[in-house]
Amino acid sequence: MKSHITTLLVISMILSCQFTDAKNFADKQRKHTRVQTAISETDAHLRRLFTDKGITYPPLKLFIRVFKQEKILEVWASEKGDAVFKLLKIFPICRTSGKLGPKRREADLQIPEGFYKIDRFNPKSNFYLSLGLNYPNSSDRILGDKQHPGSDIFIHGGCVTVGCIPITDDGIKALYWLAVQAVSNGQLNIPVHIFPTRLDNDAVERLKHELQITFWKNLQIGYNWFERYRHLPKISINFLGEYQFSKPSIK
Repeated sequence: MKSHITTLLVISMILSCQFTDAKNFADKQRKHTRVQTAISETDAHLRRLFTDKGITYPPLKLFIRVFKQEKILEVWASEKGDAVFKLLKIFPICRTSGKLGPKRREADLQIPEGFYKIDRFNPKSNFYLSLGLNYPNSSDRILGDKQHPGSDIFIHGGCVTVGCIPITDDGIKALYWLAVQAVSNGQLNIPVHIFPTRLDNDAVERLKHELQITFWKNLQIGYNWFERYRHLPKISINFLGEYQFSKPSIK
């Protein structure tokens, strides 16, 4: 357990260093051929999209929300210093694996559910481009398999998955370039919230007999917060692996 914690700390330090020089992050990414292609194919369209939405381009703050049952990935954006997010674009998820419910162990084919962030950029992915998620997070390590919770969960191109989120090559080109620009503009933490479905009261009532209902009711608190306020709560995790939500300090 001690070695596992040490490994996680080392990974965290490496990831922090990756984003430290945020101003040069986009320049470094531009050196890769696939990123150059993504820019040439998507930048003009994204610029028009932001103009239509009345949001500053390039992006200052992004938020990604995934619904497994609906097979969609939403991208939201907001101005720096303004906590209110606007829906920017919806990407269809090309394919899913597993079933509704969180990922709890390696090779279970499950797409995770919970509150995550982008922690890796891979411009040389086997699936064109990919954005890594910080799975397993603290909740997953408490509630999942202690030795083999799984790892390497990505949003990526293509149309195959064994627990990741594929949005096709065209989709990942746009999302990847948006995320690169957000980091370059100083957003070192791009949140990614993954839900089994839209967790309104009707959905929770429909799912009330499922084994995961207690977990989903916990996720629903975070879902409802954003639905009501269109800004993100501060999220922490207690010793039981439950998510806790509080009002953030707005900067």
